[in-house]
Amino acid sequence: MPYGDAMNARVRSAERRAEIVRAALEVIAERGYRGASLAAVAERVGLTQQGLLHYFPTKEALLVAVLEERDQWDAVPATQWRVDLLAALVEYNAMRPGIIQTFSALLGESVTEGHPAREYFTDRYRRVRENMAGVLRAEYGERLPSGLTPERAAPLLVAVMDGLQYQWLLDPESVDMPGAFRDFLALLGERA
Repeated sequence: MPYGDAMNARVRSAERRAEIVRAALEVIAERGYRGASLAAVAERVGLTQQGLLHYFPTKEALLVAVLEERDQWDAVPATQWRVDLLAALVEYNAMRPGIIQTFSALLGESVTEGHPAREYFTDRYRRVRENMAGVLRAEYGERLPSGLTPERAAPLLVAVMDGLQYQWLLDPESVDMPGAFRDFLALLGERA
């Protein structure tokens, strides 16, 4: 196969994989991971289930791709996060209800024993708490105005971010997710 044809085939394969991941995001958002089937994802992208298995040999492999894709969307600069960047991330998330719904569905299901995303979320939350402690330390030093250490306040910060997402998904007209997060930052000593 000539070089140009091989490149085109790789590009088409990458585009098809991305299309499958987007479809999986939608199906998981609608049905949850346990309710989502490879057949439903395949149907959404116009493939047979066997055709989908060419790209993702198992449902777990597709789940990993979905989680990796979601993490890329929330990527922040490699430099230290800042509190204002967190507020911007919450505001950005308010424009992506499907992604938030998928993440929330997977997170909720992952607390059950044997769920394939449990290890992913356990590790992710450990890293997120460490990162949030770093954000708080950079902003406030070793003690927040309340007297808490950054490590003690970090789980609270993460809980507020995720809890607001659930409330917003359930009642977006009543919950101003970005505004409520800015209010929380004001409680930490940050100006809204």
